[in-house]
Amino acid sequence: MVFLGRLIAWGLVIVGAVRIGAGFWVATAFPDPADYAAATARYLGSGTSGEWIDSGLYMIAAGVAFGLLTRIASRRQGSAPND
Repeated sequence: MVFLGRLIAWGLVIVGAVRIGAGFWVATAFPDPADYAAATARYLGSGTSGEWIDSGLYMIAAGVAFGLLTRIASRRQGSAPND
């Protein structure tokens, strides 16, 4: 179970980084408002580049928290419970 937790944590961090990169790329590569709107609809689907950047930061934060929890669980897994 700890391995699955680490896998989920890394997945969240990687997907969050990709979302941040895509958000910054669309925001900087298309300065014209019409091109920006078309690129946002094409590459990001719904929302704006700022929303994608925000959600990427939330994903990274959740991945780090999940990773810390799995690290705590892996340390506790080897020790006997205190009675």
